[in-house]
Amino acid sequence: MTYFDQVSEAATFLKSKLGSVAPRNGIVLGSGLGAVADAVADPIVIPYGEIPHFPQSTVEGHSGRLVAGLMAEIPVVVMQGRVHFYEGYTPQQVTFPMRVLGALGIQAVILTNAAGGIGEGLHIGQLVALADHINFMGFNPLNGSNEARFGFQPGAGLRFFDMTEAYSKRLRALAQEAAASEGFQLAEGVYLAVPGPSFETPAEIRAFRTLGATLVGMSTVPETIVARHMGIEVLGISCVTNLAAGLGATQLSHAEVFEAGRGVEHSLACLFKRLLPAIAADMESKP
Repeated sequence: MTYFDQVSEAATFLKSKLGSVAPRNGIVLGSGLGAVADAVADPIVIPYGEIPHFPQSTVEGHSGRLVAGLMAEIPVVVMQGRVHFYEGYTPQQVTFPMRVLGALGIQAVILTNAAGGIGEGLHIGQLVALADHINFMGFNPLNGSNEARFGFQPGAGLRFFDMTEAYSKRLRALAQEAAASEGFQLAEGVYLAVPGPSFETPAEIRAFRTLGATLVGMSTVPETIVARHMGIEVLGISCVTNLAAGLGATQLSHAEVFEAGRGVEHSLACLFKRLLPAIAADMESKP
């Protein structure tokens, strides 16, 4: 069975479970942010282990469930956790769930993550919209033969495609408006992705800052690349869960990351409840 066939089988299985729910918007929740899925009304909960060929998360803070239903009356599918390259998965396995979301008909996806803060003025618990990224993971998930059938949206599935706007300016503008309505400013930053699982050294953080990075993490970039290959618009939102190595007074730990993520779950859920109707209305207005 080919990779495309595996994706198709997983999507067919999910469609049979979702019934009349036909979401065009997806959300991927990073470390410590899983409770945001509790904001989904009338949820249909499907453990990753029940989905054909779906990879299983082995990291604390990633529940490993797909939750579909309504958020602020908008159909949405939420991935409660993701898998990572450092868990031993291949790039294709890491991005398999994103391929399945594309096959389900998702047109816009919000990718969240826990990130270390590099930029001046960032503080723990701050939400930051991604304006761009730097890929230091050592791979591109599209290496190998191109499968044009993954072009689920018009003009997508190309071997070579533009990444000038990896993170949608349109979605970022809507997110800024939603955040302002919620009473806070959504900063923007550049996310640098590393393979992990060890945290970075202070020297590496100094180098990353010189390159223009304001955030550092171990996910999101492979999903973004694959989403753009399929023509899906991407909004990336990082939660600053720690100050990067050498910038804080304490040693880094996953427990610290997890607890900081838990602290912003409510704010993030409120943001999404305001943002999703705006995205849906904007989609309807597009020709």
